Amino acid sequence: ASAIRPLQLIQNAAARLVFNLPRQSHVTPLLTTLHWLPVIARIKFKTLVLAYQAVKGSAPAHLQKIFKPYMPSRSFRSATSGSLAPPPLRTCASRTCLLSVLAPRWWNDLPVEVRTAETLTHFKRRLKTHLFRLHLSPSLPTPL
Repeated sequence: ASAIRPLQLIQNAAARLVFNLPRQSHVTPLLTTLHWLPVIARIKFKTLVLAYQAVKGSAPAHLQKIFKPYMPSRSFRSATSGSLAPPPLRTCASRTCLLSVLAPRWWNDLPVEVRTAETLTHFKRRLKTHLFRLHLSPSLPTPL
């Protein structure tokens, strides 16, 4: 979080610069108009695109090893929902294993219609819309 804040401040300043507004201007409407995701949402976007590519088999092999499909011990409807298995419970002290911990959690939190997109283009479009609603427009109704 401490590394993200300076990046968010830079993005906010860039949005104000685009609209030539003073520093005190509220930035959320500007980000919305520009269709810019906040930095944390952009990080999620990039991470989840990697996860999608790994699930579909188009990512490098070392990434495909990180993302394992969830296989329940019994047959449930959730078996076809495209969930990812969480990594084994162990302490993770290094930053390198953050991807293996956070990506499956973020992936499993996605709506099924986002996870099960047929193409990367559809996935990106649905994911950006989902993250946009989540981070910038929580008052917008969610499509059924």
